[in-house]
Amino acid sequence: MVRGASQGADGPVRGATSYLRAPGQGIWDAGDSKERDDIAVVKVMTNELDERYWHDFRRRLETELSQDAIVIRAQEIVRL
Repeated sequence: MVRGASQGADGPVRGATSYLRAPGQGIWDAGDSKERDDIAVVKVMTNELDERYWHDFRRRLETELSQDAIVIRAQEIVRL
């Protein structure tokens, strides 16, 4: 996943940081039962936000990882 985000001729990213050693645990109500899953966090910094790229990347990850939904969020920062 990290390699996919940081590689690729059309990708806007030059590097990524993953937090996979101690994945978080997700739990949600699935009707009659509770579902559980591991949660991985990957942080990426890029100079320009290419929304189309990230939309397509998210859809590809959802398919490859058999996930109903993957969250990719953007946050503007100010370098100090």
